[in-house]
Amino acid sequence: MFRWLKKYMPRSLYGRAAAILVLPVVVVQITVAVVFVQRHFEGVTRQMTNGVVSELHLIEQIADRAPDRQTALARLAPVAEALDFKVRIVPPDAPPLPEWRTLFDFTGSAFIERLREIAPEVSEVDLSRADWVRLRLPSRHGILEITFNRARVSASNPHQLLVLMVTIALLVTAVAFIFLRNQLRPIRRLARAAEAYGRGEKIPYSPSGATEVRAAGRAFLDMRERIERQIEQRTLMLSGISHDLRTPIARLRLSLEMLGADPEEIAAMRHDLDEMQEMLDEFLDYVRGGAGETSHPTDLAALLEEIHADAARSGADIALDLPDEPPTLPLRRQAMRRAIDNLVANAMRHGNRIRLGLEFGSANGAGGRALHVVVEDDGPGIPAADRRRALRPFTRLDDARSRNAASGAGLGLAISADIARLHGGRLELGESRRFGGLEARIILPLPEAVTI
Repeated sequence: MFRWLKKYMPRSLYGRAAAILVLPVVVVQITVAVVFVQRHFEGVTRQMTNGVVSELHLIEQIADRAPDRQTALARLAPVAEALDFKVRIVPPDAPPLPEWRTLFDFTGSAFIERLREIAPEVSEVDLSRADWVRLRLPSRHGILEITFNRARVSASNPHQLLVLMVTIALLVTAVAFIFLRNQLRPIRRLARAAEAYGRGEKIPYSPSGATEVRAAGRAFLDMRERIERQIEQRTLMLSGISHDLRTPIARLRLSLEMLGADPEEIAAMRHDLDEMQEMLDEFLDYVRGGAGETSHPTDLAALLEEIHADAARSGADIALDLPDEPPTLPLRRQAMRRAIDNLVANAMRHGNRIRLGLEFGSANGAGGRALHVVVEDDGPGIPAADRRRALRPFTRLDDARSRNAASGAGLGLAISADIARLHGGRLELGESRRFGGLEARIILPLPEAVTI
């Protein structure tokens, strides 16, 4: 029932922690302020009003017992001075007092409400001034107009408590934010280290912060070391196997050249050796990935121009489509070239017309900025149900795609997908709107510092 609140809630851990910290403070402040104004100031005002009404009754009794108006004023003078009242008798045709007060005059409302309850004979009340109260009540010798200090019926300096409360709340919140930032800093460092490692970068990191954060940091370091050991072992194993197989392949090639057999059989055997060599190269590319290479600012448009020129020299019908001002991105240049070369080679193997393009687009469904490297062909394409499987290593969809020669070990798309993930992006397969064949799209998120 509260799902509609999710879009208004902060998404970062710091924002949510701040909301958890600030929201209770604000609620407590509002609750205390409302209760204090309604209960404390209202109660104090009603009690003070009771005392002032008793004094008003005394003034009224003295005026009513006097035989005439002059005697009433003479008898009221010393009592009014003692009570700090100003008393005068106004004529019946005197203009009425203004019945006006400020909108947030809570004590004034409580004073008038209590005054109507215990002194209904008071006909008019003037609270237009912040420091004085004027009211009128009838007597035997005329209408008595009494003026007295507003402090007699209102708590003095009611704002001091509210100001003090808000000041202390702000101070406590600022101190809490400092501690909160210190507690969240180790989590941010761990997130940056994990994100960088996901892109293939190893940045220095040492666990710090609370016990739970330190435990998570040590678990991350152990995981990173295990992954690095496994990658190193896999690389050494496959590199050794590939290196050992190159020598017998070379001997077989030499033997074929010296063998006086049927030329067709020699051509078939040479084709088998070429396929073996291609599979070995793919194994090494897959194992190598982007290892041993660091990211550098790379002009992706210039890289695509090189790939386009090489493909065109190979006889491919390939078109190049670049934006006017493509940005420079931090990339592993050789790894990214290997990924795009695999896509172009795949398009050349299965299609006749090819388009190599660079486009601006979104990084995800939320609309983040990204650069899209697009390779399209007019081949048979890949059915939607098989596209996810086509990105797995050692997967060959020759029945659906193959037109020409053998398509290798099924590692081309897997290598491109791994390299895209190494750069924080992804590889997506779809249907080409221009040619109707396969569309391979490498999506590379743009850093915040890069402007379009």
